Amino acid sequence: MRRAVVAGQFYEDDFQKLEKQIKDCFFLKQGPGDLPIKTRKGNIIGVIAPHAGYYFSGQCAAWAYKEIAEARFPDTFIIIGPSHYGFKDSYLTKQDFDTPFGTVKTDKELAKIFLDSGVVKENDKSHENEHSIEVQLPFLQYVNKTYLPHLKILPITIGSYNKELASLIAEQKKSIYVVISSDFTHYGPNYGYIPFLTKKKEEMYKIDAEAIKLIKKLDTEAFLNFTKDKTICGSNPIATIMDLCKLKKGSAYLSHYCTSGDIVNDYDNAVGYASIIFK
Repeated sequence: MRRAVVAGQFYEDDFQKLEKQIKDCFFLKQGPGDLPIKTRKGNIIGVIAPHAGYYFSGQCAAWAYKEIAEARFPDTFIIIGPSHYGFKDSYLTKQDFDTPFGTVKTDKELAKIFLDSGVVKENDKSHENEHSIEVQLPFLQYVNKTYLPHLKILPITIGSYNKELASLIAEQKKSIYVVISSDFTHYGPNYGYIPFLTKKKEEMYKIDAEAIKLIKKLDTEAFLNFTKDKTICGSNPIATIMDLCKLKKGSAYLSHYCTSGDIVNDYDNAVGYASIIFK
């Protein structure tokens, strides 16, 4: 069992408080304004959702999870996040994940297929303290309440671009949605990134708008080149879903964008968040 390590920091560690916190994310100013509808129709390829503390990024994340909740329930959610601890390869863990809402099972069968392929390796250490995947789970549980006994994930951290991963996902016979965990521009002294000193909000929006434009074009090479000197922390995971979307002949659209500065009205140190849907 992989224990929750950022419960009580990034999100509430009490069941009832966490449920209220997530519900509020749907109704606060940057949220979608209502809860997901009950009818589940159609499929998606996946989403990009932010992974900061819910106070800052939860309202933006709610847009992505509303889309997940309104689509058909898949066999497995593959959650791909960046490594914040220097792990360069692509690593999965077969451990189940614990959250204040209960246990999320990993898809052991799919894990074996992925490991046998050689495209990813197994490394529990890469997941031990990694928050990028953990913070997606309470949202995933919340919007799939009636399916909790059947909820399965395959958690993967990516430290560098893995060109083969999208093809491996596309080959699978079971229904899969991919959740890409990524924040966008990290601006300010706290992040060592100060390419501008004035019009901070406008400049942050401009950088992320350019990145999102490339994502929507599914131009993986241009996107990775653009982000080389930027602070978008999940660019390699994002490249994976762009490749997958091309393989599936899908398209991408922006559901919502905002920054932590919009939440706290302070852009001296701020992070951009986007919910992007792939269908």
